[in-house]
Order: sequence, then C-alpha cells, then structure tokens
Amino acid sequence: MKYKMIVSDLDETLLNSDRKVAARNVEAIKRARELGVKFVPATGRGYISIRGTLEEIGLRDMENEYVISFNGGAITENKGERLLYFQGISFEKAEELFSRGLSYDVCMHVYTKDKVYVYRLNQDESDYVKGRMEMQEFFTDDLHFLRGQEIVKVIYVNTDWHYLKNIEDDLRDITGDLDVSYSSNRYIEFNQKGVNKGSGLLFLADLLGIRPEETIAVGDNFNDLSMICAAGLGVGVQNTVPDLKPLCDVVTDATCDDGAIGEVIEKYVLSAAEF
Repeated sequence: MKYKMIVSDLDETLLNSDRKVAARNVEAIKRARELGVKFVPATGRGYISIRGTLEEIGLRDMENEYVISFNGGAITENKGERLLYFQGISFEKAEELFSRGLSYDVCMHVYTKDKVYVYRLNQDESDYVKGRMEMQEFFTDDLHFLRGQEIVKVIYVNTDWHYLKNIEDDLRDITGDLDVSYSSNRYIEFNQKGVNKGSGLLFLADLLGIRPEETIAVGDNFNDLSMICAAGLGVGVQNTVPDLKPLCDVVTDATCDDGAIGEVIEKYVLSAAEF
C-alpha cells in the first residue's frame, strides 16, 4: 500500500519528553514530504500552542499543509492559519460540565478558539503544561464570563486514571451528546459527539482526495483511538498505554524519545518508495 497521509498525535508521540521533535523524526518527515506524502499533526491542544512544533518540522505557514486540533474540533490550513472546520460544544453544556466538575477532585480546562482557561491550577499541572501551551487561570465558580464565546471542549485533570474513569461513569447522565476520551495519562476530555481525531482524519482525507486506506495514524493514548481505527494503518508508539496496544495494527519498537514517528515513516513510506 502506498500511503499518502500520515496523521500524528503530538504529546508523547511526535514530541519527546523535552517537548521537542527528535532529529530522526524531523528528517523522516522531510523525506516523506519530498515524496508528496502529507504529514498532519493531530492534537487535543489548540492550533496556537503548536506553532513552535510546526516550525521544527518545516510546516509553519505552509500552503496545502494542515493541522487537526482540539481532538478534531478544528482543522486548519497552515498558510495564514486558515480555519477550514470548527465544531465546539454549547455554552450550556460547558457550564454543566464545569458545575459538575466542582464536586470532583479535578483541575479543569475550558478551551475557546484562542485561549485555555484553567480552574484549580495546581503545581503538577502547571509543570506539565509548561512549554506546551499558555493558560489563563480563573477563580470564579461559574463560566458566565465566557457566555457568548465559542467553546471547543472541557477537560478534567487528575493523574489517577481510575478516578477519572469513575467520573466518566458518574457523568453518563449528561454525556450522551458528547465524545469522551482520555489523554496524557491525566486528562478526561469532553468534545461534541462525533468530534474526534478519527472524524478529523476522514474529513481532511476526503478534502484532499485521499482514501482512508491510504492513511497512517500514530498515537499513544485513547484520544487517538478513533484515528487509529479510521486509518488504513493504525500505529501505537512503544510508550502507548498498555490497554491501547492490542487495538493498534502495529506498535513501534521506538518510544517518543527514540524517534517513533521516524520509524513509522522509514518502514511504511520510505522503504516502499525504494521499490
């Protein structure tokens, strides 16, 4: 199979522990693009937060190059940061999630198109997001200050995955119209129903005239599962959470620190081009 598009998660997948792109990845992406293969970052974060990464891999402000952000809530062409698709949640749903979250032991993020607002920011979360994105802390116990703004998603933060899982179970009465996923071993994320990285991959592939079977998706956590299932080849990096690995078509030998994306490109794109 000749693959035409690679969609890659960022944190703990394309990015190493220092929040940078390994040299092996940079070189492999460059060579794949020379063959006409699209490389598309897909992140739960907003577009603004990944400008530095796009610079590292040579995609900043590039025409006909794209980013899937907010877990599929937005698709942007890099040239001029032109928004092609956007789907958020209602203010009422965001307010409901925030209100329910007050009773849990969680830090909360509320994403708008341009900013991330954070409630109950703790030192651990502050350290984790440092170098990844900017956040604006707030202290009110409601979201009235965001009324009228377009809200993309809400996130709860706790490093105890089992605690987050219990929260998911507890919230089933209000999440029937939401897409619920997990990321970075610390987040439970709430997007609009049908908004996920898999739907973003399929939307972009259709826009570019690429068949789903001609795509590769690479990730490490459960917010990547939808695109791993949607792609022709679904790949987990070696540091993928254990429960996700059996759901991937293949798992790399390399971790995010060893250039896992480079390994994928070398095996499934560059080696095929030699024949």
